[in-house]
Amino acid sequence: MVLDRGHVVGNHTHNHLQGIKTWTKDYVKNVQEAGVYIQSRLFRPPHGHMRFPQQVWLRSNYRIVMWDVVTRDYSPHMTPKGVFNVVKRYTRNGSIIVFHDSIKAEKNMKEALPLSIEWLLSQGYQFKLLEE
Repeated sequence: MVLDRGHVVGNHTHNHLQGIKTWTKDYVKNVQEAGVYIQSRLFRPPHGHMRFPQQVWLRSNYRIVMWDVVTRDYSPHMTPKGVFNVVKRYTRNGSIIVFHDSIKAEKNMKEALPLSIEWLLSQGYQFKLLEE
């Protein structure tokens, strides 16, 4: 359904592994496991970090995409207004903003995402698909 609506998806590991806490061979195997289900050359490392050998391997197989604005919508200490304020404060031209589609983030994301989209458009930002 996501693909049918024109969105682009990317690999994020199968089990949301933290690269710096995982041996490279295990990390690569986990990325490959996710690749069975996610047919994409895009990869975004969980938590925004990985080991150098992991990066070397991934670059030969994927386009690595890093975020520069993480909304923290998953945090129990954040409110929808707080998430929206993060977007307003830190977004710049070319920003990649991370919202999460998880149970932990649901309340904040469902309220803050539409507000953020509306505000970003009112500020002249455009949304574009990442190319694989």
